[in-house]
Amino acid sequence: MTGLRRGREAWGREAWGRLHVTLRDLPLGVLILAASLVPASHSRGTEFGGLPDRPFDAMAVAAIALQCLPLAARRRWPVVCLTLVSLGFALDQLRGYHSLAGTALPLALLSAAAHLRRHRRTTVTVFSTAYVLLVIEFVRRDTSEPPAEFVTFYAALCLAWGIGMWLRNTRIAEADRRRRIAEETRAAERTRIARELHDVVTHHVTAMVVQAEAARYLTSAPDRLDQTLSAVTDTGRRAITDLRHLLDLLNPDHGIEARAPAVGRLLTLVEQTRRAGQPVEFTEKGTPAAETGSADLVAYRVVQEALTNALKYAHGSRTSVQVQHSERDITVEVSTDGSGSRAAASPGGSGRGLAGLRQRVDVLGGEFSADGRPGGGFVVRARIPAGSGS
Repeated sequence: MTGLRRGREAWGREAWGRLHVTLRDLPLGVLILAASLVPASHSRGTEFGGLPDRPFDAMAVAAIALQCLPLAARRRWPVVCLTLVSLGFALDQLRGYHSLAGTALPLALLSAAAHLRRHRRTTVTVFSTAYVLLVIEFVRRDTSEPPAEFVTFYAALCLAWGIGMWLRNTRIAEADRRRRIAEETRAAERTRIARELHDVVTHHVTAMVVQAEAARYLTSAPDRLDQTLSAVTDTGRRAITDLRHLLDLLNPDHGIEARAPAVGRLLTLVEQTRRAGQPVEFTEKGTPAAETGSADLVAYRVVQEALTNALKYAHGSRTSVQVQHSERDITVEVSTDGSGSRAAASPGGSGRGLAGLRQRVDVLGGEFSADGRPGGGFVVRARIPAGSGS
């Protein structure tokens, strides 16, 4: 029953939100109109100008309707609403009805200040002038109202306008904040996808280039040539598979296949690098945490980028990959012997490789380093906290 009630409430809110704004604002005006016509409320509303009370007549009903019904347009046409309500208020007070409908004037002022987009200063000037003319008319009719009351009432109207201005500024500030958050989110997503593309394309293409170069020298060994070309084909297929996973980031309906845990694919990554001609020793210890968040994917990307650099700058040199799991973090160390230490240890090429990995690890609160080894080669180390996000 509770779920059914909540469903009906949600449906009601959705149906109400689909109504035109004037229909949603109309009930407030109708409510004030009904309250103003109740006999017990006659002459118990706003008293401005000091003129004596007058019994309600047909003109009173017109004045009340002129003040209340335009509230339906207070957001759609704020200036029209304020103009009509002001005319009704002036008629109400000059005739001495002093109805409850006078409460519509500050509401119209507040709405105009909150929703008027242009000519705000002109509106203030025109209606302030109209107020002065109304005061002059009361003085001409020998009103008993002291001047201080006119000033106080004008200050109250200014307060209503100021509240509307505050609501408008708050709404604009909130819209700007949401827009900035949306822009930052889009920029972060573009950066994340760019990093994924760099990691996937660079690694697979590098492996394919190395394998294709090796095939040029195997024309006299058909068996090894066939094996190498098969490795190129397999690498291309893996690249297509990874690119399809990236497409899922842009279009969730593109594919529905579940993606295997990143760390669980490390052995496949190492085997692919071995088939490209890089001798790799792989060691994986410990039990992965129950919830790793983004840590497993970042660990996979660290190994992938380090092996890509090994293929580029230290091809054929002995490479070691060590992965240590614990409940708190994942530790990765990739070291390579060879003469390409400087190029591999520092962010080479476009600078998006190891530099991007450093940013990824930093976001998760981990530690990252990429240094050259004294005897040649390089070593990449990363400690990634487990369960650091999704």
